[in-house]
Amino acid sequence: MKKVTLFSFLLAFSVASAVFASAVAAAFSWSQKQHNFGKIQKGKPVVAEFKFDNSGQNPLIISNARGSCGCTGVEYPKEPIMPGASGTIKATFNAASVGAFNKTVTVESNAESGVVYLEIRGEVVE
Repeated sequence: MKKVTLFSFLLAFSVASAVFASAVAAAFSWSQKQHNFGKIQKGKPVVAEFKFDNSGQNPLIISNARGSCGCTGVEYPKEPIMPGASGTIKATFNAASVGAFNKTVTVESNAESGVVYLEIRGEVVE
């Protein structure tokens, strides 16, 4: 009987913790997580903007955002994004070689999803 009571208590505690955590966490709500530039000129930088809202209950804090290579620069909000507020992450791609590309931007934050990957792609022409 003690085992059943202990198991029931642990189960109820786990469920309550999960519900509480999801109710108070910060959360991204993205307008898009992928951007296709199509054909772009070699050596001419292009910029993709990824807009998001904080749909959670706590301030959203982006601790880091970085491109998958040196050819992708990233700008992101350094200040907390309050619940209901919006922000933008800008990825600037400067192609040095011709051909198709597919790059990622890694966003680290306190959001319930943890790490988010944004994608930019296209084809570089002369």
